[in-house]
Amino acid sequence: MSYTLRGRLESRLLALALPVLVAAAVHEWWAIELAGVMAAVALTLDLLYHRPLVYQPGWAAVPLGLLELAVVMLVVRMLGIAAPIRLALLFYAGAWLWAQLLAHALLPWRRLSWAEDGGELGIRTAGAAALLLVIPFLGSGATYWHDLPPTVHLSAGVHQGPLTIDRRERLVGDPGAVVLGGIVVRHRDVTISRVKVVGGEYGISVLGVRNVTLDHVTVVHARLDGIHVRHSSVHVQHCDVDMRGVPEGQGIDVSYGLIQGMNVVDHCTVVGGRDGIVMHGSMGMLTHNDVTATEMTGISLVEMSMGEVAHNTVWHARGIGILCGDHSMCEIKKNHVLATQRDDAGGNKMRAGIGLEVEYEAEADLWRNNVLHGNPRALGVFLGAVVHWH
Repeated sequence: MSYTLRGRLESRLLALALPVLVAAAVHEWWAIELAGVMAAVALTLDLLYHRPLVYQPGWAAVPLGLLELAVVMLVVRMLGIAAPIRLALLFYAGAWLWAQLLAHALLPWRRLSWAEDGGELGIRTAGAAALLLVIPFLGSGATYWHDLPPTVHLSAGVHQGPLTIDRRERLVGDPGAVVLGGIVVRHRDVTISRVKVVGGEYGISVLGVRNVTLDHVTVVHARLDGIHVRHSSVHVQHCDVDMRGVPEGQGIDVSYGLIQGMNVVDHCTVVGGRDGIVMHGSMGMLTHNDVTATEMTGISLVEMSMGEVAHNTVWHARGIGILCGDHSMCEIKKNHVLATQRDDAGGNKMRAGIGLEVEYEAEADLWRNNVLHGNPRALGVFLGAVVHWH
């Protein structure tokens, strides 16, 4: 078929209208975001390959569809859209099949001159298609704007804690904002950013809530845990936790959140303490973190946790660098574990300065791109654990 540029764009608008309406009806943000990416990519590619494809044979729909799919998934990944991969592929496949049904059956049947007109639909039909495409995005944007939590600014200076957050809000610290005694989060949809916390039994506690974000927070000299998460789902990013001088404390402890959903700890620096970053009975991703000088383990997934440990650096841990244990299921790749120190004076060979350890019926997928330098022992597998090499 020989499309005019107007016909190509108008036919595309009509084909996109139904998937966008379905995405809005699904009532999941990832769906409307994915539909928006698909629309933007499709219309952009139509503009780019219109001149090279003066005539577009029917079979070209397959390679062009695969090209669009590749670009869409690349943009989704770059934007960090949390679309489940299987559902995203099914959504795209359904949208592609609908477009083929329109082009090869419905539009030629509805309007016999559609192909001869180069795919042009007429002003009324094209305008209706554009409205059907735009209205769901406008409605979703209005809903998003309405649901944004209020922003609370914490002024520069010292604020006596512990502070308790028991409503949806975004707490943003001005430069120099410090909280003494900790922050407790007891409500979902809370974001804390650019705040420094000093002291307290726990630096920042997240208790029994979902969708909490800690962004660019600093915790110093907490007595037990720097960041303490229980029965919750959190996204912790770009944080600094200093546990030096607290040998029994833990930097970041995320526990018992398996039901609440995915937890993420990303681009955090933890120094000192007993454990650097630990997950108990939780699902999560621990990525791009730097853990130094811990007394027991650098990073660990234990007690039936499930998750990925990737692109982390663990320095000078005592006993164990990275641990997957106690019936956990771990994916461990592209980590650097350096200069782990022995801690087996009492006869515990499982703490003999092991860079990466899998133990007690845990199951781990290990990539050979993990770098385990300067450790007394690179890998330890104990007590019925299973390791799969990639």
